Amino acid sequence: SAGPWRPSGRCEPVAVTAATPSPPLPPPPPPAAAARLSAGERLDSVVNPAGGGGCCGGRGGSLVGRRPRGALSGERSGCLPGGGFHPPAHSHSDWIGPPDKHSNLRPVIFYVPPEESALERRLREARQEAQASNQRFWARHNRAFRQEKEEFIYSRLKAKGLEMKDESGQKATLNAEEMAEFYKDFLNKNFKKHLQYNRDWYKHNFRITFLMGQVALVRALRWLRGRKKNVEQ
Repeated sequence: SAGPWRPSGRCEPVAVTAATPSPPLPPPPPPAAAARLSAGERLDSVVNPAGGGGCCGGRGGSLVGRRPRGALSGERSGCLPGGGFHPPAHSHSDWIGPPDKHSNLRPVIFYVPPEESALERRLREARQEAQASNQRFWARHNRAFRQEKEEFIYSRLKAKGLEMKDESGQKATLNAEEMAEFYKDFLNKNFKKHLQYNRDWYKHNFRITFLMGQVALVRALRWLRGRKKNVEQ
């Protein structure tokens, strides 16, 4: 279920993912996806074998790292548009929200400790940039998918002399073979967009991983210096 906003538990790295176990839309396709669709495989077996990831089972999330230790108070930032939720004042955790209705991605409000260093700020801002980029891409992608899907169904039903609703008032649908043609065409038409998205996704997450390593190193050195000082005393 979508669920309410919740803290990120032990503040360990987590991925911002879709909530639905069977996402309705296609992710950036693997190279052989179109060919497998042509062979008659179901869409969900081709584009969402693991059932995780972004709004369509793809890579839809940025990393949410550990909050700085020892924080007593601070601010939050990074909520996706259309939010309005404010974490409790006493909370020192990142907060993860219900899936956005357009992108199907879970937004994250990042905790900002009062003693946040310049390096830690760069890491947080990199996560926020990745989250905003994912939100923009998948919101636009999903709107286009839904609109083109409706247009495809309407055109096929019209060609058959059928209405959008059957005699019982239920929305008319096409069979799996007909819809496979739409999915294949949609994947092919958006292949370059998906490819560019994958490149950008890797850039964001390599940057985040690099900054996480730097932050971890600084904290480790700080801990070692503190331990050495205690031993000398």
